[in-house]
Amino acid sequence: MNTVGAVMQHKSFGDMQCPIARSLERVGEWWSILILRDAFQGLTRFDQFQKSLDIAPNMLTRRLAGLVESGVMERRRYSERPPRDEYVLTERGRDFRPVLLALLAWGNRHFAPEGPSVVLVDGETGIEADPVLVDRLTGRPVTQRPYTTAAGPAADERTRARQAFIARRRSSLEENAHD
Repeated sequence: MNTVGAVMQHKSFGDMQCPIARSLERVGEWWSILILRDAFQGLTRFDQFQKSLDIAPNMLTRRLAGLVESGVMERRRYSERPPRDEYVLTERGRDFRPVLLALLAWGNRHFAPEGPSVVLVDGETGIEADPVLVDRLTGRPVTQRPYTTAAGPAADERTRARQAFIARRRSSLEENAHD
């Protein structure tokens, strides 16, 4: 098959049962994540995002529209003459902050051979923080056993089958590790 000049079709993940796939549908494109990064730093205006990201205006327009459509950002008018809008994080958008902080920590740990260029610090003490994802009920890091995934109450048959396969595979691996 000749792929020269072929346009790659984007597969939609919006209808998949997987919450990771559904999340990627909303914010999985790298420009969108960088726009959110800048929004958490206080940027709200089109020209601020464009200057920070050095992104083409048409691309920025599409990404901001997608974030608004997904309910991650809200477009608000701040000037009538001339008409100007700003883009602010919604509650859904603000809930993305831990994801960005996890990406920051992961990137610093694995992709910064020269050392971290941006770190998370305690705003009161200035002491560098090391973010981890913990279970709110137990306080234990969820990256360690016994935490795993399982089918939730709204899982369809395909999701239940995939999670059952994963559980069998995990059980088999654990049995082999003890032999």
